[in-house]
Amino acid sequence: MKRLFNLLKNKFFVTGIAFIVWMLFFDRNDLASQYDYHNKVQKLEEEKEFYNIEIEKADKELKDLTSNIQSLEKFARERYFMKRENEDVYVVVEDKTVIE
Repeated sequence: MKRLFNLLKNKFFVTGIAFIVWMLFFDRNDLASQYDYHNKVQKLEEEKEFYNIEIEKADKELKDLTSNIQSLEKFARERYFMKRENEDVYVVVEDKTVIE
């Protein structure tokens, strides 16, 4: 007990403990903030990976469209509903609303 009392009387020990408590709980970069930052970094890295994959897909599609005229025609027909002069295009849209 006397040892604990002597330790608490030591101004360097008390200052050190106060500094540690301040840094862990009250500082702008406390433990909770560091945990939130870590989660945000993880989420951003996942998004980065997703977008890198999407960029690779888009580059592959662009390369295919610029090198193959049949794929360019297919792309124009599917995405922009383009047609030849002597044909008609019908667009069927499924209505997924439920009426109760």
